[in-house]
Amino acid sequence: MRRLQPLPRRFYEPSAQKVAPALLGHWLIRNTPQGPCGGPIVETEAYLVGDPACHGAPGPTARNRVMFGPPGHAYVYFIYGNYFCMNVVCRPPGVAEAVLIRAVEAELGEKLMRERRPVVAARELTNGPGKLCLAMEINRGLDGVDLCDAASPIFIARNPAVEAFRKDRGPTVMGVRIGLTKAADLPLRFYLQGSAYVSHDRRGRAETRRPKPEGRKKAELRRPKTA
Repeated sequence: MRRLQPLPRRFYEPSAQKVAPALLGHWLIRNTPQGPCGGPIVETEAYLVGDPACHGAPGPTARNRVMFGPPGHAYVYFIYGNYFCMNVVCRPPGVAEAVLIRAVEAELGEKLMRERRPVVAARELTNGPGKLCLAMEINRGLDGVDLCDAASPIFIARNPAVEAFRKDRGPTVMGVRIGLTKAADLPLRFYLQGSAYVSHDRRGRAETRRPKPEGRKKAELRRPKTA
């Protein structure tokens, strides 16, 4: 089977505001000793320079130091004393921006994810940032891993059929971010409205600027063999 290819580091060099919608349809993959798990990303949020809700706003700390490093790395943090959230670092070193992965479709390794997060409906496995981290066993120990390396514990794989996937799950919608008290009115949340895995709050409006097409429409993403 075709080997999944990670998105290149240059993909993450632009602002998180551009990277967030561009990630929709590409695959978040978690490599584990039991086999890989994950699926296509269907919901994201951008956090920017000058954004009071961005963790980088106070400057570098022990918690957020990865945000100030090179792009294409994972920034994982603990929240509410219960959940982990995974972000993708954007922009060159010294500029703290990131994209929060809010939801993925559980297409690969569903059995593994159910063992970590027993639910009735498959959509409940990964339809929220804390849920997907629990199901995919993403925790603070993975903070800083290289998402551009297919051998990493986590990476983001290019979906050759990303445009077809977006068309099938579309339209792409832009709306306000969820659960914030600061900069709560900024339209920096992006999701594929037709996906059943999008988190509960679906308020937003269809984007007028579509993400730049990538890959060939007719290409299909083949899954790697599982153990």
